[in-house]
Amino acid sequence: MPVSAGCHYFTHQTQQGHFKRPPVILIHGAGGNHLTWPPQIRRLAGERIYALDLPGHGLSEGIGRRSIHEYADDVLAFMKALKIRAAVFAGISMGSAIALTLALKYPNKVVGLALLGGGAKMRVASNILETAGNSNTFEATVEMINENCFSANAPQSLAQLSKQNMMKIRPSVLLGDFLACNEFDVTDQLEKIKIPGLVVCGAEDKMMPLKHSQSLHEGIVNSQFHVLENAGHMVMLEQPDLVANLLKQFMDALALRFAP
Repeated sequence: MPVSAGCHYFTHQTQQGHFKRPPVILIHGAGGNHLTWPPQIRRLAGERIYALDLPGHGLSEGIGRRSIHEYADDVLAFMKALKIRAAVFAGISMGSAIALTLALKYPNKVVGLALLGGGAKMRVASNILETAGNSNTFEATVEMINENCFSANAPQSLAQLSKQNMMKIRPSVLLGDFLACNEFDVTDQLEKIKIPGLVVCGAEDKMMPLKHSQSLHEGIVNSQFHVLENAGHMVMLEQPDLVANLLKQFMDALALRFAP
């Protein structure tokens, strides 16, 4: 995988030369990496996709951050290094918070927002904050998080693979991610966002229940809202084809107003 501005990333490009559609930057959640996004989305047909490993995650070096604003600035540095003028940001959970922050801080850099399992604020359970950074309790905490990330119908193998991926991160980085999420709150700023939005939530999301995505949709005036059945917090892993189709439809609509 290539690296830019300290971030390793997966890239998929099906077009050459003069691009007529905005690129999509995929931003994973707390403790995740670019593999959080299934192939149906990482290789979305006809689109330019960049799936990042944020600092301290996946193949990226660094110590991670403890604020959403710092992660947003990391994404902006990545864009500058690759000379990406503006992009559509698709984020899951913490990634959606980063996408929202980019839309508020750098609206001219954002063409559209795809917000999965997100919310205008992300309070984290105290037991996670107390145990995520401790090497003695780290595995049990990761186990608990992943059990709550999937619906009752999800294959056990899916949750197990998700746990294996999260176990690769350092406890201090995972704790930093959750501290960043816990401090995030843009409830009173959503009305400032005029950028088109796609809000997607799993009907069985236990980590960020449906009401949080509903509030996002109500707060972002130019947004559409989709609740997917038989899916929990990691909605794009349980319903990859449906999420990919929604993102593709969203991109098709955005392409009509995108001027490279």
